[in-house]
Amino acid sequence: MKRKALFFDIDGTLLSDRTKELPESAQTVIRRAQEMGHLVFINSGRARCLMQEVEEKLQTDGYLCGCGTLVEIQGSRALHHVISAKRRLEIQRSIIACDVDGVLEGTGGLFAQSCPSRFPEVERLKNLFVGRDVMFGADWTLKALPFDKFCIVADEKSNLSGFFQSLEPDFSCIDRGHGLFECVPRGYDKATAMKFILDYFGIPWEESYAFGDSSNDLAMIRYACHSVVMGEHDAVLEPYASLITKTVEDDGIAWAFEKLNILG
Repeated sequence: MKRKALFFDIDGTLLSDRTKELPESAQTVIRRAQEMGHLVFINSGRARCLMQEVEEKLQTDGYLCGCGTLVEIQGSRALHHVISAKRRLEIQRSIIACDVDGVLEGTGGLFAQSCPSRFPEVERLKNLFVGRDVMFGADWTLKALPFDKFCIVADEKSNLSGFFQSLEPDFSCIDRGHGLFECVPRGYDKATAMKFILDYFGIPWEESYAFGDSSNDLAMIRYACHSVVMGEHDAVLEPYASLITKTVEDDGIAWAFEKLNILG
């Protein structure tokens, strides 16, 4: 039996978007895969500080965080792309100048502007993390904050084209819809993180499996040999799916394991 590498998105893939729960059926098949010697990795846009929901419910072989900007293998950091302080401060000031807003995402925390945001989405995120010691307010004009990637929101008042121009040539943006964009250093994504893992462990590409549901999973869904798209998903993933499985709530992970004969 050849060892497989299994890569999972979190929200809408492992965890239900509605209940935020990880189905017992998914826990069972993933645990069984590990017992057979296969490797299991979280491959998420989330920063490392936002993995508690998964850590409490599932043991993994590592975390691929921030859309490939950080790779942790069995508790040790194997890769971390650091943006220079000068560039981080430029980005912070550009967000303000172009009248967009958002959240900066680092391994140790998330950073919002101290002042209230005119964007309800940003205020909702601030409130969501109240009391969890992961969201911090700061004056973005004063000093560079420690972030690896970031998300911004924009509306008709924003100078979005000007902001995108300020990100050239070293950042890529993923359009998440409804004025939300996920911004990641160019050359890093969920596929580069997968390749790093396959090379690190010497696992053939033919034994790679990716599970995702949203547009920021596109890179890994395109890259993996076996790509599983959840029952509720962004249509952009469909052309690259090896299998469209059931929803999270309908035991989509376990169903995909059976259809792809992952457990033999």
